[in-house]
Amino acid sequence: MKTETAVLYLNKGQERRITAGHLWIFSNEIDQQKSPLKGFSAGEYAILLSYSGKPLGLVYVNPHSLICARLVSRKTDLEFNHSFIKHRINVALSLREKVFKKPFYRLIYGESDFLPGLVVDRYGDNFVVQITTAGIEAVKDDVVYALKKIFNPHLILFRNDTNSRVLENLEQYNEIAFSSQGLNSSTDSIIVDLIENDCHFSIDVLNGQKTGWFYDHRMNRQSLQKYVKDKTVLDLFSYVGGWGVAMAKAKASEVTCVDSSAHALSKAQDNANLNHCQNLATIENDAFEFLKNCRAERRKFDVVIVDPPAFIKRKKDLKKGTQAYFQLNKMAMQVCNKDAILVSASCSHHLAKPELIKILTQSSGHIDRDLQIIETGQQGPDHPIHPAIPETEYIKSYTARVLIR
Repeated sequence: MKTETAVLYLNKGQERRITAGHLWIFSNEIDQQKSPLKGFSAGEYAILLSYSGKPLGLVYVNPHSLICARLVSRKTDLEFNHSFIKHRINVALSLREKVFKKPFYRLIYGESDFLPGLVVDRYGDNFVVQITTAGIEAVKDDVVYALKKIFNPHLILFRNDTNSRVLENLEQYNEIAFSSQGLNSSTDSIIVDLIENDCHFSIDVLNGQKTGWFYDHRMNRQSLQKYVKDKTVLDLFSYVGGWGVAMAKAKASEVTCVDSSAHALSKAQDNANLNHCQNLATIENDAFEFLKNCRAERRKFDVVIVDPPAFIKRKKDLKKGTQAYFQLNKMAMQVCNKDAILVSASCSHHLAKPELIKILTQSSGHIDRDLQIIETGQQGPDHPIHPAIPETEYIKSYTARVLIR
């Protein structure tokens, strides 16, 4: 590794965004005469220099990616190793421990915790790690070492099966990096427990979506609980019951969880039972089809939760995805009782907050409904937003009162 000697030069004037706080360097910003990218291997570390030769920090490089380098430190006289990673993890941990009383949260959120390409979710003594860049892949053993030194964990699981690794020319795989229980590659499932707000959940971190759980809506779920007592609740795209179980625990009269995955719904029912909730039912169906059937049957709800997967994963999906959000929210409002509550959320980074408001306004007007926005939500504090990197902000959530004109 040529960390001490390799240098990467920027083109003239391209340092402004970096000095303003951003951590990404794009391939068209590199001076290919002074430091040709083809001379670097994926995951190699280098000192980033301005066109004039001013040191800007330490980066790792991937010549095969559009984002060809990511800054890991403004200092250049250090090594990106287990000691550095341990320090960064401890800094991130100090924020989580200020906010959360129990050890269940996203411990590392990539660029926002100044470890670009690394995500770590904590479930007590169990840690699920996701690596999305070649630079972090090169130090994966150091990540494991740091986690073991700080936490003395029971489990460290790599969930490196995300599609984003393809952009870095990385293979997709899952791997048990450490297990105090002797788990190995032949394990079919890994069940861990977690506590979110006042609810207990049991999830499969090996087979669940992404890292197994979505901590990002934790605060929004807690906020909604005060509206649901003795109300009928519809939880669309319910997954394993994050929203639905929380509402059942908050004494909703009835909660209906709808998802296209029978396995996810089975876990949602298990989680309801875990919290001694007998007021939750599950329906396996496509959300759009379910809403269509509800309208035909004149079935309505007091609270409707719309938290779909990202309809807009890339900019080119913007038009089609926006239409999907419009149609979904319009149909959701059509199954709202008089004076109902609608939660409309989006995890699409490319859908800006004003656009989601516009969608809600247009979809409500299209069916003669009036809306009052009564709460605005975002991702929780274990998903901090880097002010210089808009991509780190992705969750939008609006709680609205739906009134019939």
